[in-house]
Amino acid sequence: MALLFHSTAARLPIWQALFAQAAEPFIAGEQFVTDPAEVTAIACWTLPDDLSRYPNLRLVLSVGAGVDHLPLMPPGVALARTLAPGIEAMVRDWVMMATLMLHRDMPVFLDQGRAGIWRTHPVRLASNRRVGIMGMGRIGALVAGSLSALGFDVAGLSRSGGVGAVPLFATSEMEAFLARSDLLICLLPLTPATQGILNAETLGHLPAGAGLIHAGRGAHLETQALRGALDRGHLSAAILDVTDPEPLPQDHWLWHDPRVVVTPHIAAQTDAAEGARHALAVMRALREGAAIPGLVDQARGY
Repeated sequence: MALLFHSTAARLPIWQALFAQAAEPFIAGEQFVTDPAEVTAIACWTLPDDLSRYPNLRLVLSVGAGVDHLPLMPPGVALARTLAPGIEAMVRDWVMMATLMLHRDMPVFLDQGRAGIWRTHPVRLASNRRVGIMGMGRIGALVAGSLSALGFDVAGLSRSGGVGAVPLFATSEMEAFLARSDLLICLLPLTPATQGILNAETLGHLPAGAGLIHAGRGAHLETQALRGALDRGHLSAAILDVTDPEPLPQDHWLWHDPRVVVTPHIAAQTDAAEGARHALAVMRALREGAAIPGLVDQARGY
């Protein structure tokens, strides 16, 4: 019962050392597989070419927090994502930065700075700024608590709504949720139901002058719908960490529009040691028949 490491060379020494300390069987790459039957789990971002080579494979572990890039697993093979506190904290930090930038009109001031223009603009209190968070999982809840602590009026959107630390809207209440979101934050997982969810209709339900903060997945956002909303003045600005496509071509309009700030999908990166420790917890759970941490419902996609 061994884990096959199928990821980047930079992570390998850290994973190898931690698995050795735990006396947990570890295979450092496909080239080191001597008996494919020993492999019961694979840690990867992209799958090996032929999973059928491993007759006893029980689980694939994504080395990141996302799994939307992976296909449906074969029958009998579970899928899990990495749970690492560092991922949640890093995304929280990026979203806080982006929210404060839009709250304090930084795209406007950055554009003025490039032109050498010294001009002030009215400043709003955080308590007068309504923030809506799409996706109230672990990261969404952390972001909601952090923004609430700064005084923002925060609400969340989840599949079923309900009671939480902040007001929660169900997906059936999407229009009302959007109408009260001066700043909209997207942290949704990418599924068939959420692909293209940031489109002309949804953006049109936001209040005039709203801003968009996007750290979900590029395919959530219809880029031309964003451009139209910006050009009409319905949206004031957007800060994006994810785009479609990625990498974003050098000549893409998003790079050059002063109303948009783009970062190259860096809101979070999995810490190698945290990832390895999560993988060890997964292997222990597999051996003991316990609940798999980070197990994904493949029908839902998260």
